[in-house]
Amino acid sequence: MVNVLYIHGMGGGSDSRIPSILRDEFSQRGMPVNLVVRTYDFDPEVASAMIASWIDELSPALVVGESLGSLHALRIRNLPLVFVSPALNAPLYFECLAWLALIPGITWIFDRIYRPREGERQPLHFTFRTLRKYLPHRRAALKASASRKDDSSMFAFFGARDHYRRSGVVSVRSWEKRFGKCFCIYDGTHFMEEVHVRTALADKILNMLYINK
Repeated sequence: MVNVLYIHGMGGGSDSRIPSILRDEFSQRGMPVNLVVRTYDFDPEVASAMIASWIDELSPALVVGESLGSLHALRIRNLPLVFVSPALNAPLYFECLAWLALIPGITWIFDRIYRPREGERQPLHFTFRTLRKYLPHRRAALKASASRKDDSSMFAFFGARDHYRRSGVVSVRSWEKRFGKCFCIYDGTHFMEEVHVRTALADKILNMLYINK
């Protein structure tokens, strides 16, 4: 059995939709892949320490990073990485939100707007202190992965109809500038639809597990 660590996006968790579909798909194909998803802290410093400990514990053969979780994946060295809708520029917006969070009542409003669904999901708390940590987190992620341009052990999926691309939170141009042509654009949204999870994403994970074996 091969371990694959899935790092979910903001407000996700162990019961997130995409990894649940992947587990089912690998099971149907009879593939010996143990997809591990755990809920980590919204504070990126705390989360990075948690994820580093999981890497030591699980010794995964591959890591998948989704949306905001992609920055955590980029900080992981010497492992194949697959990305779903990587939100490389989200910390730029968090920097603006951080200063707004100093206004009384704004943190409560953000927490209500972005409240995760019921289940084992990542608790979100938009405080000034936590949001200010995201720019250094982004810098650390880009620095750790700076040498991986056109690296065959990295690949990203972007949705053609991803609404976060309009704001620049998700940016194909930013990805290509830093990492080259190791990506594709599927006909879907930010939240990869099941048909693409079961085909394109599952196929890419299995292919990269094989070629990096």
